[in-house]
This record gives sequence, C-alpha cells and structure tokens, in this order.
Amino acid sequence: MALSFSRTSLSITQKYFPSKTPTTKSTILNLLSYKPHNLNKFSTISKPNSFSLTITKLSKSPKPKSHLQPVRSLFTGIVEELGTVQSLGDTKDGGFDLKIEAKTVLEGVHLGDSIAVNGTCLTVTDFTNEDFTVGLSPETLRKTSLIELKTGSLVNLERAVQPDSRMGGHFVQGHVDGTGMIVEKEPEGDSLWIKVKADKGLLKYIVPKGFIAVDGTSLTVVDVMEEEECFNFMLVAYTQQKVVVPLKEVGQKVNLEVDILGRYVERLLSSGFVDSFKGSS
Repeated sequence: MALSFSRTSLSITQKYFPSKTPTTKSTILNLLSYKPHNLNKFSTISKPNSFSLTITKLSKSPKPKSHLQPVRSLFTGIVEELGTVQSLGDTKDGGFDLKIEAKTVLEGVHLGDSIAVNGTCLTVTDFTNEDFTVGLSPETLRKTSLIELKTGSLVNLERAVQPDSRMGGHFVQGHVDGTGMIVEKEPEGDSLWIKVKADKGLLKYIVPKGFIAVDGTSLTVVDVMEEEECFNFMLVAYTQQKVVVPLKEVGQKVNLEVDILGRYVERLLSSGFVDSFKGSS
C-alpha cells in the first residue's frame, strides 16, 4: 500500500503570447503556429479541485487507460438559427474569444453549456440577453473553418440535445474531423448542388446516401467522386434559407464531421472482431 496526494483533475495552461497586448492578427498567427509537444500526456483539461488524500494500491500490471475522448455533448445537425459574429479576437489573458449575436440558443442558457458553432462544439463562457461568448483554442483554429470568420459573418448554431429532444438529423458530436473546400455550386430549379473536395482520409468514410455534417448541418450525401476526391449534396429551397453553406463562395472552407458509425465499423473490422466469428463457425 502507498499513500499519495493527487488532484482529482488537472488544469493545464500555457502562455502562447508575449507580455504586451497582442493585436488580433498577431494572435491568430501565434495560435496557428503553436504546436502541442505531447498531446498524449494529458487528458481532458478541467478546473483544478482541492487536494485530496487517497490510498493507492500498487499494481504490477495496471490496466491501460483509454485514449478515446468521452462524448460530453450530442447534437442532431438540425440548425436552430443563424447567429451573427459580433467580435472575435485576443483577450487580456492571452486567449481568443468569439462573441455571437443570437436569440433562440440563448433560451435557458447557462455558463458552461455547449453550443455548436458551424458544427464545432464550443463552451459558453459569458452571455447576455442578446449574445454569448465562447473561447477558441489554437487547435480549434487550426482544424476548423472558424479561422475564416469575421465581424458580420453568419454561423450555424445548435444547442446540445436534451434527454427529451427529438432526433431530427443524425448523431453529431461537434468534433470536427477536418475541413473541406467548396469547389462547385450549381442550381437546379430552386435547389442547389454543392460539391466539396475532402481529404482522402475523410473521403473513405463518406458514402452515397450516407449522413455527413457540413458546418454542423446534417445532410445526405448524393454521390462520391473518388478520382476527384469530392462528394456532393443538394439543398432544397427551405434549407438554403436556414443554413450558412449556400452563403459561402467557391474556394471557402466548410467543417466536416463524418458519420461516427463508419468509424465504429472500421474499428471492428481492424480489431479482428468479425474474423473471430468466422473462426468459431
């Protein structure tokens, strides 16, 4: 037996900026250039609690820790409203804040609530009756299309689902897998075709008639063009008025989150789970 003092949670902070107040432009550049040294060393960042005395039993073969991130919030990909970016930029403590004007998602909001902004799950750090503020990490800016936002930009907004919520779209975690680029927009009647180029690593999870979240909007894939490394989807007139994707131009980025079911299937196949059934038959 061994006595040890441990914190029930660990808060990790690191200064990315000099002591002088940085400009918004320099802040973005510093955030994007920052590269974490050892992401595997730490788990979820949380507020530190007081020290507690614990008795730890030493084990010769400790159980391996899971590297899977817990799902803290869940969304459906059904956009509740379009918000307007009021401001974005550096803070006094060296962070980066995004303030968004909204109405619907502010109903019953609390500090710490999760709101998906263009499909990115973010935490409310401040709010009024007319707007709310979220903090953006360097990794979020590197991996999402939020870096392209500016004052006046419209963004898709959705609150995390509640136990009694209707499941209108598909399971969306708000964990952006990567970005795609709009390469073509073509109207057909009152509908709109949109073609998006995606990385091969994401394209393998995208299938015709399958689900995908584009800027947090739950959409159905129409076709996948392997040689072009693209996929497309169609937006009806109603959807075009309710989401931000039709407002973007060719060449702009969109956040992509593939259907999590595809990742689970791949995991099962690579683990030999299916082969174990073949061997037992």
